[in-house]
Amino acid sequence: MFSISDEGPIRWLIMDNPSRRNAVAPGDWGVLADHLQDFGTSEQRALVITGAGEDFCSGADLVAGFALHGGPTMFYEALRPLNRAARTLYELSKPTVAAVDGVAIGAGMNLALGCDVVIASTRARFSEIFVRRGLSVDFGGLWLLPRRIGLARAKELALTGRMVEGEEAVHYGLAAEVVAPEDLKRRAGEVAAELAAAAPQAQRFVKLGLDHSLEMSFDEALEFEAQSQAQCLSSEDVIEGVTAFLEKRPPRFTGR
Repeated sequence: MFSISDEGPIRWLIMDNPSRRNAVAPGDWGVLADHLQDFGTSEQRALVITGAGEDFCSGADLVAGFALHGGPTMFYEALRPLNRAARTLYELSKPTVAAVDGVAIGAGMNLALGCDVVIASTRARFSEIFVRRGLSVDFGGLWLLPRRIGLARAKELALTGRMVEGEEAVHYGLAAEVVAPEDLKRRAGEVAAELAAAAPQAQRFVKLGLDHSLEMSFDEALEFEAQSQAQCLSSEDVIEGVTAFLEKRPPRFTGR
């Protein structure tokens, strides 16, 4: 289901089930969580998640190995691996990029939104399709979506399950930019390279602070900034950053 490759400091995670639009079977959510965890402990600095063929991910595979009968307790337990994958992605301290071509629907849409930066192609289509299948939202979408696009728009998309395409996705804040399909991999790689070149410790604090910013008061945010900035100012990376600036060269950060 998943293909992993490293290109220098960038790791590529490709969902490889194009005949099912890269739908994820129930048994593969735990595998995805393991791959995300492996990236977190690897030497790679940035992760790109994308799909094989012409689609990103059509969500959970409701056909392959999924029994549509049983009680709430059984289904609750069955969703644990999916939740583990969503949490592992959220807890990564290193930056992530979603390169979205074709459909990103259901859990596939929320997998994309769980990444730090979303680059979409002009044929990308996003949908919180759950209600059209008689389902509620999963893979963290109830938390991710309003933080991306605001509560009013999140309700409209989640309660209707309608498709959002290309430029509309950028307008709403679902994606950072839209490119031609043939440029998607190149552009995602460029963004990932920029992310991989930045200071890892600083990125870790920035991600953590932004992810919790809506739960913090202004004074709590100032305190977090002061503590994290003090740590950064005590690091080798800040010395390298200033030295590189003075020497007019790209910095070589080590995360120390």
